[in-house]
Amino acid sequence: MIANNPEIINKKKKENENIAGYVFISPMVIGIIVFTIIPMITSLYYSFNNMTLVSPPKFVGFDNYIKLSRDPKFIKSFVVTLKYAVVSVPLRLAVSLFIAMLLNQKHRMISFYRTIMYLPSIVGGSVAVAVMWRQIFMPTGIFNSALTALGKWFYGSDYIFSFLWLADERTALSTLILMAIWQFGSPMLIFLAGIKNIPISYYESAIVDGANASQKFFRITLPLITPIILFNLVMQTINGFMAFTQALIVTQGKPLNSTLFYALYLYQKMFQDKAMGYASAMAWVLLIFIGLVTALIFRSTSAWVYYESKGDM
Repeated sequence: MIANNPEIINKKKKENENIAGYVFISPMVIGIIVFTIIPMITSLYYSFNNMTLVSPPKFVGFDNYIKLSRDPKFIKSFVVTLKYAVVSVPLRLAVSLFIAMLLNQKHRMISFYRTIMYLPSIVGGSVAVAVMWRQIFMPTGIFNSALTALGKWFYGSDYIFSFLWLADERTALSTLILMAIWQFGSPMLIFLAGIKNIPISYYESAIVDGANASQKFFRITLPLITPIILFNLVMQTINGFMAFTQALIVTQGKPLNSTLFYALYLYQKMFQDKAMGYASAMAWVLLIFIGLVTALIFRSTSAWVYYESKGDM
């Protein structure tokens, strides 16, 4: 009688479903615990200790954090990274949105164009692309060669342009910013998806009212994709402050530490100077700063993000 009781059968069925669910999510949960939570806790503990990769930890309290405030290279790396993020992120988003608008057209070859535009982001974070970028801006690279060709066309056959883009502190950071802007594929696809989700009836009504292309963009498209802009802004800001490969491969932080990104300096302290406690303190400072910046961005959303369900900005 108990075995045939519907309530007991349903209860056992739900228990079995719960067990199956726990089994399926267990790899992800274990991965988060082992590869994220435990390393973070360990890093926090190390940040209060004076230790290397081979020596045992020695508790020193907040000494590592105090040393950070007195380290000129730490301050320099923070300023360089801040400049890089403040300049590259808005430009990258602007270019991404512009390309997304261009690709939101009905054309026979539009799928091919979208694939071509996304290719830089597929390989954009690789070492090979960083090496290619370094070769482009070498004194004898393709960029100087193109400027020389233009100069010869305007000024004569004796014109030669050979500027040290990566060796001049005035332009080294700009080359890395240009590389970041070139990698617009990922935010571009997200913008494109958001634009395609806007009901066509909005644009039809605007056309009936006599709106031009500029008015349709600023009155319809831009307000309705502000949640997408928010998402891309947060993600690209985080990526901007964590930039590493570009500086390591292209400039190694040179010249005169003008491209010494925060993550690159952290890497140098960890693996070159073996200062594990100091590097851990740097990591937590970066985490707190990114958290504060992200919180400020979300705090500002009431002034510029439009949610259609709410009907206001």
